This record gives sequence, structure tokens and C-alpha cells, in this order.
Amino acid sequence: MGQTDKPSLRQEHYEGLRKILKGEEMAARRGPTIPRRQLGGELRRLREQSGLIVLEAAQRVGISETKLSKVERGVAGLPKISDLEALLDLYGVTDEGDIEFLLDTHRQSLGRGWWTPYRSFMPSGMATYVGLESDARSIRAWQPNLVHGLLQTSEYARALYETAKPINETTTEFIERNIALRMQRKQMLTRATTPLEFWCILDEAALRRRRGSTEIMVQQYEEIVRLTRSDTVTVQVLPLHSTSYRCPNDFAILSFEPSTPPAVEVDGPWDTVSVVEREREVWTHTRRFDSLRAAALAPDETPRFLTELAREITA
Repeated sequence: MGQTDKPSLRQEHYEGLRKILKGEEMAARRGPTIPRRQLGGELRRLREQSGLIVLEAAQRVGISETKLSKVERGVAGLPKISDLEALLDLYGVTDEGDIEFLLDTHRQSLGRGWWTPYRSFMPSGMATYVGLESDARSIRAWQPNLVHGLLQTSEYARALYETAKPINETTTEFIERNIALRMQRKQMLTRATTPLEFWCILDEAALRRRRGSTEIMVQQYEEIVRLTRSDTVTVQVLPLHSTSYRCPNDFAILSFEPSTPPAVEVDGPWDTVSVVEREREVWTHTRRFDSLRAAALAPDETPRFLTELAREITA
């Protein structure tokens, strides 16, 4: 710590970041996405603190502006450790503890997530979201158009993809790989250790909209009822007759360990997925979710509602 035992100027700042590398939080980590975003955010903070723009920093360490921009946004890793060391030197980071922490975070950010084999079949931004989803402690979601992916049966998912196949000109391999990805993501709800806490609000229209056969829909209703028997899965239905606020777009609010800020996922046009951590966006979507939740049927009414809906469509 030096002759005066004075903490480094960044010690207090890094103390919170170090927590994600230790103890239970480290054990809960399953992929490289959060370390990658953590490192990118820290590099952006250090650059701005140094008074440099992205182009200047990139040129001075010999990498492209596009590459550094992607690294700072957490959508790409920084493969060469020498590039990271050059950036830290440029930004004036000299404390050995701080450097080791960032190098350790860098090593974690280069790992391969379980979803990597599916990456070429994902829409833009989806890999980042799946990585965050895997590390989330809880997710609050609103879905007005279809049954949420984490609640879907494989038959329901296949009906969705098969309907869109001739329009989007997708292949059978694309469909099968995406169904497999969706079913693997779904396992987070029922895993033995630290299952994901999932609270989803579905518009009644999403449940009434036929996807495939009547049998597929009935099986889907039964699957939702089965999942809601878990203490960590809650599903509410917003009735069609409700005149309350309805958000036109689906979204998900992801919460992590206390040292990692929450994030919001929103589906965009042209099959893109956007994830943002801006505090205002999280606050806005939290207000939206709370409004939708207050207007929806109580969670304990969901099984009855779905049973009656199944009876109605099979009559």
C-alpha cells in the first residue's frame, strides 16, 4: 500500500467491482458476458476520466476505433492482453491491485458461454442477452404477443418457427437449433441450485392467439400451470377487457448480484435484441411492469384461467 499505507485512489471504486469475483457471487457466475460488460464499462470510465475520445485512445494503442467501441459496450472481448495493458498504461492505471483485478476480469471475459454453439443462429444482440439471462438472479417480463420463450413448450416454439419459415426463408437446421437453445434456456427455471426467479405477465391476447393445433395450445396452457407450481415462477394474465395501461412492446428487466446494475431487454425491429443498463430505462420499464402487474389477474387465478381457456378452445 506504500509507506503511508494510504489506499489507492481507485480502491473504493474497485471494492464493489471485486465483489463479483469472490465468494457466492463468483460461484453464481456462469459465463463471460457480465465480466465482459464490467471490463468494457470500466475501460470507458477510465478513458473518459483521461479526457480522451474513442478514436484517440484506439489510435494511441494501435487498435481500431470500432473494436474499442465494441469492447467498451461489452459486445466484444479484447483478445490480446497486451492491448488491455496498453490501455491501462494510457489511462494512468498504476496500482498493482487494480491492474490485477482488471486482468482477472479480462481472463473471465474471454471464456466461452454454453450458448456459443448457437451463436450463428441468433439475431443481432441475442447472444449478449442470453449471457445476461444466464447470470440473472431474477427477471420480470411483459409479453403481449405470444407466450414468453421461457414458458414455451418445444411444440409451441416449433409452430412459431414453422409458420415464419417460408416468409423468413429459414432452414430446418435454423429452426431445430433455435428450439434447442430455447429449451436449454428454459432449464434455468427448474435447475436444482439457484433457480431463476421469473415473474411474467402475459396479455390474454397472447394466450388466445393460436400457434399450431388445438392440442399444442392445450399442452402449452398445461405447461404454464406446471411451471407456476414452482415457488420461483409467477405468471399473471392481463385480461382483454382491462382498460388499464398496456405497453405495446415486450420487455424484460434483469436483476443480478448487488454489485451488478440491472438491465432492460427490448426486442427491436428486424429481429434485433437491445440490452441497456441506463438507470432511466430501468426505472421507466419498472414503472411499466408495476402498472401491468397491478392490472393483471392475481397469480393464483392463472391456473383457473388457463384451464377454462383450454376447455373453451376444445369445446
